[in-house]
Amino acid sequence: MVTFIQKALKSTQRYTIMDFAFLKIALVSVGILLGAYFADFFLNYTTLIWGIYLASFLWILYKTFFKY
Repeated sequence: MVTFIQKALKSTQRYTIMDFAFLKIALVSVGILLGAYFADFFLNYTTLIWGIYLASFLWILYKTFFKY
């Protein structure tokens, strides 16, 4: 498993902007599909999802602007 992760990290170092754009489009598309299919389920957990989003967003902001 460690070799798989190292291989994946090594390959992402060679990504171009277009590669990251396609990755982002794919992730957003999956999120929209999951939201469309499981809307009733996710409505019950809206507060939890907002909490997870805010925590991860603040973590990325910290890593981007203060840590590095």
